[in-house]
Amino acid sequence: MQTNGRTSALLLSTIAMIISFAVWSVFSPIASTIQEQYGLSETQRSLIIVIPILLGSIMRIPMGIIADKYGARKVYTFTMFFSVFPMIAAGFANSFAALLFWAFLIGMAGTTFTIAITYVTKWFPQEKQGLVLGIIGMGNLGTAVASFAIPSIVNVFGLQWAFWGLGIALSIMTVIFWFGTKELPRPKEVKTLKEALSVTKYKATWQLSLYYFLTFGGFVAFGFYLPTLLQQTFQMTAVNAGFYVAIFVVAATLIRPLGGYLADKVGANQVIAFLFLGIILSASTMALTLEQFSYFSISCLIMAMLLGAGNGAVFKLVPEVSPKNTGAVTGIISAVGGIGGFFPPLLMGMVKELTGTYSLGFVFLAVFAAGCLLLNLLSFIKVNYGATQVNK
Repeated sequence: MQTNGRTSALLLSTIAMIISFAVWSVFSPIASTIQEQYGLSETQRSLIIVIPILLGSIMRIPMGIIADKYGARKVYTFTMFFSVFPMIAAGFANSFAALLFWAFLIGMAGTTFTIAITYVTKWFPQEKQGLVLGIIGMGNLGTAVASFAIPSIVNVFGLQWAFWGLGIALSIMTVIFWFGTKELPRPKEVKTLKEALSVTKYKATWQLSLYYFLTFGGFVAFGFYLPTLLQQTFQMTAVNAGFYVAIFVVAATLIRPLGGYLADKVGANQVIAFLFLGIILSASTMALTLEQFSYFSISCLIMAMLLGAGNGAVFKLVPEVSPKNTGAVTGIISAVGGIGGFFPPLLMGMVKELTGTYSLGFVFLAVFAAGCLLLNLLSFIKVNYGATQVNK
């Protein structure tokens, strides 16, 4: 295993993912401004927030396979380069339909998670990949960067610079990443699409996908929709809401490695069961305290830590499902997780329109977490290291 270039691969991949995730999250902090500009309904506002999640989630599956086959460094660079163009174009959009179209294409930036995992894990031995996955997970901080910085950029320079500014930053990062990293030699045997997708026959692939749908999907949903909820429910400014969302994202991201560490020491299923129980209680509390900011904010912070630790605990098992098809496994599970962030904001928008409050949305979250907890208690994932022998 090569070591020359290992540090730059990890460092630059993480920084590149932070910027890419900021791009992926660009609409969340400015959704209220866009709603006022185009006279959107609650559902339409939710749609502009989640539409990048859709493409960014679905395309993780093919992008993971392509990265395995053609080289993750090349695919990573191309994906960032491609994402620059819809960002620049979005700044020139003069209708909601045009903005929605560019928002869809901006979703490609969300596929960098799978590509980064595929690229970096091949530089490190199995015994170090828990720490490496935790560091790569810091790329989620891009959501916090967007929440904290974009409202201020819009206030000073105007809405279009939310897109142009991040587009320029991503362009610079693309160049730095290409010249600052190396490509590992391609494997002698390149797997076919059928071989790559063979991981879908494992029960563990779908069980982990469901868990990640809850934990990472919950993280994405909160990170993308919480600015809207705080502005509507507690009459916060976009800047203040962005500050609180940044705290949520940072807390969830920084605690992620701890989830993986505890899964190593205590056992993944035990940790996951405890976290799911905590999510049920926190979501129920949030539903009951939606009009009391102090209690709601405390519950929200606890939820951030539970979801973040859950991401670490669940994803610690991902490379073990099929070590030789890391890109394919990562693509499928992270795609399902990303889609988990697509539906809740739409649901919350519709719930708000129909009931006038978001409480029912948190009840639905608690019910779904209860289902995941029940599945966890009834069926334990068993992985034989390196042998890809999983319960089917």
